Amino acid sequence: MPLDGICMQAVADELRPKLTGLRIDKVQQPVRDQVILLLRGNQRLLLCAGANAPRLQLTGLTRDNPAEPPMFCMLLRKHLVGGRVAALAQPPLERLVRLEIDITDDFGRPGRRTLVLEAMGRRSNLILLDGEGRIIDCLRRVDADMSAQRQVLPGLYYEPPASVGRLPVTEETEAGFREKLAAANPERGIDAFLLDSYFGISPLIARELSFRSAGETDARLFTLGPAGEDRLWRELSDLIGAIQENHFTPTCLKKDGKMADFTYCPITQYGSAVESVRYDTFSDLMDDFYAAREQQERVRQRGADLLRTAHTARDRLRRKLAQQEKDYAETQNRDQLRLYGDLITANLYRMERGQSKLEAENYYDPAGGTVSIPLDPLLTPQQNAAKYYKRYTKAKTAERYLREQMDLARRDLDYIESVLEELGRAETEQDFLDIRTELRDAGFLRKQGKKEVSRPAKPWEFRTTSGFRVLVGRNNRQNDRLTRSADHRDIWFHTQKIHGSHVILCTGGREVDDDTIVEAAKLAAWFSQAREGANVPVDYTPVKNVKKPAGARPGMVIYTTCRTVNVTPEEALVKKLLGV
Repeated sequence: MPLDGICMQAVADELRPKLTGLRIDKVQQPVRDQVILLLRGNQRLLLCAGANAPRLQLTGLTRDNPAEPPMFCMLLRKHLVGGRVAALAQPPLERLVRLEIDITDDFGRPGRRTLVLEAMGRRSNLILLDGEGRIIDCLRRVDADMSAQRQVLPGLYYEPPASVGRLPVTEETEAGFREKLAAANPERGIDAFLLDSYFGISPLIARELSFRSAGETDARLFTLGPAGEDRLWRELSDLIGAIQENHFTPTCLKKDGKMADFTYCPITQYGSAVESVRYDTFSDLMDDFYAAREQQERVRQRGADLLRTAHTARDRLRRKLAQQEKDYAETQNRDQLRLYGDLITANLYRMERGQSKLEAENYYDPAGGTVSIPLDPLLTPQQNAAKYYKRYTKAKTAERYLREQMDLARRDLDYIESVLEELGRAETEQDFLDIRTELRDAGFLRKQGKKEVSRPAKPWEFRTTSGFRVLVGRNNRQNDRLTRSADHRDIWFHTQKIHGSHVILCTGGREVDDDTIVEAAKLAAWFSQAREGANVPVDYTPVKNVKKPAGARPGMVIYTTCRTVNVTPEEALVKKLLGV
């Protein structure tokens, strides 16, 4: 569910004692919608104003920063670095938090800055205010053309979003509840009645209250009866009490092993179809919940043009290869063309110009059958024979040429498939820059005159349970560098006939146990197209057995004398080895 007002209150209550009094050491803006405040004590406060996942949390995930920080990031650094968090405030059940920060200006005078996060879907924003409540600047400026009711522009006094006009659920009384219930249309769904009547309740919680009071998430009001109305008020009253007492339970809902939703209280409406997993903190929960989604969003935003280029190239290569295979199949019938030429030549004495076909005995056929040969009536018999001989020679030459071209097309198609797999794993801005350069060098993108700012990217690094270092390539070019620079005693891993990263187990000449081999193989399976598979075959061999053919595309190698282990990728193991 989105971070509703109640969940925002739960997060604010969790963060307030952890943040108050901490000094802001750095400000980062890894992507347009996210700002990270690095606080004293190695705390990282994430404020996200993205339309799909607006939120406030402490995060343990590291995010790559652009080579050139955005202007809004530079502004926040100017005003906030060195300040201390004085308070974290939230209007009752609003999806809005105010981070009050005590600062000292350039002249040594104390002051106050306020960073406001409005977590309201597509209208989410991050706004910096001065000590008098004026807007210094914001992530998204809103002028009169965009909204006639409320402008968000530098120099204006900040006005919070208008109230929706519904009663905050925490202010409801039993008398007021029963009055609203009596006036409601009995055909109305219970969840819709709750959403229309109260501010702060999300659709998930409205359905949960309906399920707990009537046994169905889509039950209507007329099905309640007096006993059902009592149950509904009791459930609503318990929710109000939990909110007022700040009694929240970070809960993740998993379906088929994947995170589907999260909330602040136990959910029973899905039964055994969904597993409820409790977390210690909301920050840990949101780190796990949004990690995969953020990666997909990064690929969508930063890699959209690269994905489009790669998909276009793949589709073009597939069409080209299909036509080449069709042409190649036609060349396999070329002996019939030579036969027609031979039979026309043998029967020239009985042919005349203007014939449209020749019925001739096939003296190459042991059975002595006849053959009907199509002729061009505008050509002489000799010219018809020469035409068939020419087509035969052309088909014979085309066979060799097409075989070479099909090999090249298959090589390029295999390479583009590997690039698509890379894009699915890309996380940082540098990852996309590397892939863009790779495609440009391979001729799939035009070269540009302007040189892009680039920083050397490092491979992923892991530690096995037994202490061995494992390096995983992020893209094809890095795969080449990783394998080329590895010690000849190191062990190279790759999924068998499946696109994926090159994985190097750094042995340093030491003996490697079977458990370490399995862990490295699971990393190779995880960083491949078989991430969601089971019993994935992974080949491994000493680096000295891995060679790159001359002229091969980036990431393409050949290897000999390998062994194979079948493993099932495990996300939990990947996280464990990354944190060892």
